[in-house]
Amino acid sequence: MASSHLVRMIEFQAAACGELGSPLYAAVLRRVAGDVRDGGVCAEALAGHEEAPGPDAVALRLLGGVHALVLTGRAPALAAHYPSAGGTFDPAREAELWAAFRAAVAGRLPHVRDWMGRPPQTNEVGRSNVLLAGALHAAARRPMPVRLFEVGSSAGLNLLADGFRLTAPGLAWGPEGSPVELRDGWEPPVPEWLTDAVARTPELRVVERYGCDRDPVDPLSPAGALVLRAYLWPDQTARRARLEGALRRATEVPAPVARQNADAFLAGVRLLPGTLTVVWHSVMRQYVPGEAWERVERELNRLAAASGPDAGFAHVAFEPRRVGDDHRFLLSVRVDGGAEELLAEAQPHGLPARAFTG
Repeated sequence: MASSHLVRMIEFQAAACGELGSPLYAAVLRRVAGDVRDGGVCAEALAGHEEAPGPDAVALRLLGGVHALVLTGRAPALAAHYPSAGGTFDPAREAELWAAFRAAVAGRLPHVRDWMGRPPQTNEVGRSNVLLAGALHAAARRPMPVRLFEVGSSAGLNLLADGFRLTAPGLAWGPEGSPVELRDGWEPPVPEWLTDAVARTPELRVVERYGCDRDPVDPLSPAGALVLRAYLWPDQTARRARLEGALRRATEVPAPVARQNADAFLAGVRLLPGTLTVVWHSVMRQYVPGEAWERVERELNRLAAASGPDAGFAHVAFEPRRVGDDHRFLLSVRVDGGAEELLAEAQPHGLPARAFTG
């Protein structure tokens, strides 16, 4: 009998894809849920994951594995429906789309089942929109060269954000001609704390950049780049353009990512005189067990306590939180030993953002 839990998780992800602007994946996952309920080939592909918790993102693993087939030319019938491969998504041809998707799963079942062992790795570049804003807010207070550390870095692409271009009505920051343009990143009116930070900090001079991840991706390898491309949703061209730009920047700027847990990584970080040490992360807290996150918080508190006139510290986070009855994705910033500030909220992919008003 099909797992009702698994069906619910797939249906939940289908709704999320629709809300986040991927009608293609919303349509596919509605069909996948029905196929799993009926014990079809997708149920076979997902065997062993029937009771997986939500953070395992089983539906996204399946979609990523199939998208990898499309991007490598192994599912040409399905590619005709995927904009990422030059195809066109037409809701009127949903039955053809589903038939091609199901055939791809059936024809490459060992590949798909192997892909189910991979955690989703989007390394969403759009989240730099809010991470940068938080770092600029901190740097405006502590105008020093920046040492940038990221936990849950995936491929480390957001460690390259100082070279991205951020724009919104009445706001422009970052090098013109950057390969990554974060266009229309903020809903008007842009918050005053951000316009002030941009005016006072025309650039971030990053003198160190390091990250950690339990399963890092090498963006310079063909296999690593394929993983990143496969986990992007094929009908979202702006996200794809940001990723391609970040991959180009990765060839020019080293951003090492250690295979290490966040708490152990931060235990090795010390503040240095004359610099602002920034630790940031985005949409990764949910993947860290509670006891491990307590150790992360102890390390963050240690760094905050070590700050002083000649050595600054900032913790910048973009994570989901409960606000009343809602789950919202919030930008929080803590500078030195001060109180945490909730500054903005945004869509899960980081764009667009707006001032947080509670």
